Amino acid sequence: MVTSTTAAAAAPVASSADPRTRLAPGDALVIGLLMGSAFIVLLNEMLLGVALPSLIADLRITPTTGQWLTTGYLLTLAVLVPATGFVMRRFHLRTIFLGAMSLFVLGTAIAAAAPGFGVLLAGRLVQAVGTAVFVPLLMTTAMRLVPAARRGRTMALVTAVPAIAPAVGPAVSGLVLSQLPWRWLFILVLPIALVALALGAARLRNITTPEPVTLDVPSLVLSAVGFGALVFGLASIGESVTGHVALPPLVPITVGLAGVAAFVLRQLALRRRTEPFLDLRIFRTRTFTLSLVVMLVVAMNGFGTALVLPLILSGVLGLETLAIGLFLVPSGAVIALVSALGGRVYDRVGPRPLTIPGALVWTASLWFLSTLDQDTGVGTLLVAYLVMSAAQALMWAPLTTTALSSLRADLYPHGTAAFTTAQQLAGAAGGAVLVSAYTIASRAADAGALTVGEAVSAGRGAFTAAGVIAVGAVIGTLFIGRPTPGADTP
Repeated sequence: MVTSTTAAAAAPVASSADPRTRLAPGDALVIGLLMGSAFIVLLNEMLLGVALPSLIADLRITPTTGQWLTTGYLLTLAVLVPATGFVMRRFHLRTIFLGAMSLFVLGTAIAAAAPGFGVLLAGRLVQAVGTAVFVPLLMTTAMRLVPAARRGRTMALVTAVPAIAPAVGPAVSGLVLSQLPWRWLFILVLPIALVALALGAARLRNITTPEPVTLDVPSLVLSAVGFGALVFGLASIGESVTGHVALPPLVPITVGLAGVAAFVLRQLALRRRTEPFLDLRIFRTRTFTLSLVVMLVVAMNGFGTALVLPLILSGVLGLETLAIGLFLVPSGAVIALVSALGGRVYDRVGPRPLTIPGALVWTASLWFLSTLDQDTGVGTLLVAYLVMSAAQALMWAPLTTTALSSLRADLYPHGTAAFTTAQQLAGAAGGAVLVSAYTIASRAADAGALTVGEAVSAGRGAFTAAGVIAVGAVIGTLFIGRPTPGADTP
């Protein structure tokens, strides 16, 4: 099934003139097309957060109902991402891409023409079905095609895509909504997605041979129940702090944990007699597991701060929606630049010279942000946020590359599925923790309408919680070394 071997993955770093550092003809086009498509679908994921007030007014729905446009999207991803390992083994790359992008185009068209909330939600869910496979597919394809000697710089760009899209999305959404109705968020995305689909149909080639694996339906059901309920429960913790939730979060979290435990037991049983839905041997590789644990910490704070920062910018600095979106845009450029430079360093010296300083600066910047007050200027907050984003970029790509490079090539689909699922869970948990810290620290009866003083207290509480969490990344990065495929499996 694979085109890059374990031996190639373990090859020593070579000079830029070495043939081992070159991509095969056409491989750059494949990776570039997948990167562009992943950016489109991830950008779409972030568009509706800013648009929620317009949707509430236009569709005459409550904020709780409107939130399902985002929550339902995330739940769909949580249910489907664990299945991407099976999909990438069972079907051709070209088939997967065309099917996923076609679903995304269909969902975008449904959302653009939606006459009411129900149809709009259906369109968003169809979009999410198409989106689920893109990041794992991109990561797995890059790991297979890129020679080990230049894997760092390529994976740095690959992993920067999920980080840049959230920074650009709110600004794009705010700009569009300042001039046009909310439907144009989908109308403008539709032709871009159609161009990506056409390019994929015309130029994308297959690089893998499908394996005769069968879908284990019980594993799929347990995955859906376990990961879906867990993400839903974690995502509802923030609302439960203010009492605005119908179902206590402990109920879906308990169901989710039970489902995940049953899913794990099912995989262990399948491993003894056939191919598992998700091969848990990836966790026997120490470097993969340790990198994944540190990435959980990074993703928790990354997604959590993305949720609370707009609240702080609005409540403390009084910024409007468009200004908040523009505030976030420079971080995308910083992440891209730092990732590109960091990738070259990774290829020469490995992950530790990047991840350890990155973790230290990242943690320090979060603690600095926990000291904000009403006298903190926009420029000061922007510089601190850019430093935090740059430090996070120093960890994100090296951790991902190190984790996947430590696996055998035949385990890449399972590794990327597990890595992406873990990021989804960490994002939900981080959002729950930081939103809860924000709400509790505000000491207000209604966290949606805070005074400046209450917003300052809320922001300090959220960033203090993030600073405490970040210490875990500092400790974890001390133990991560250069990956050697299969060598550290006990």
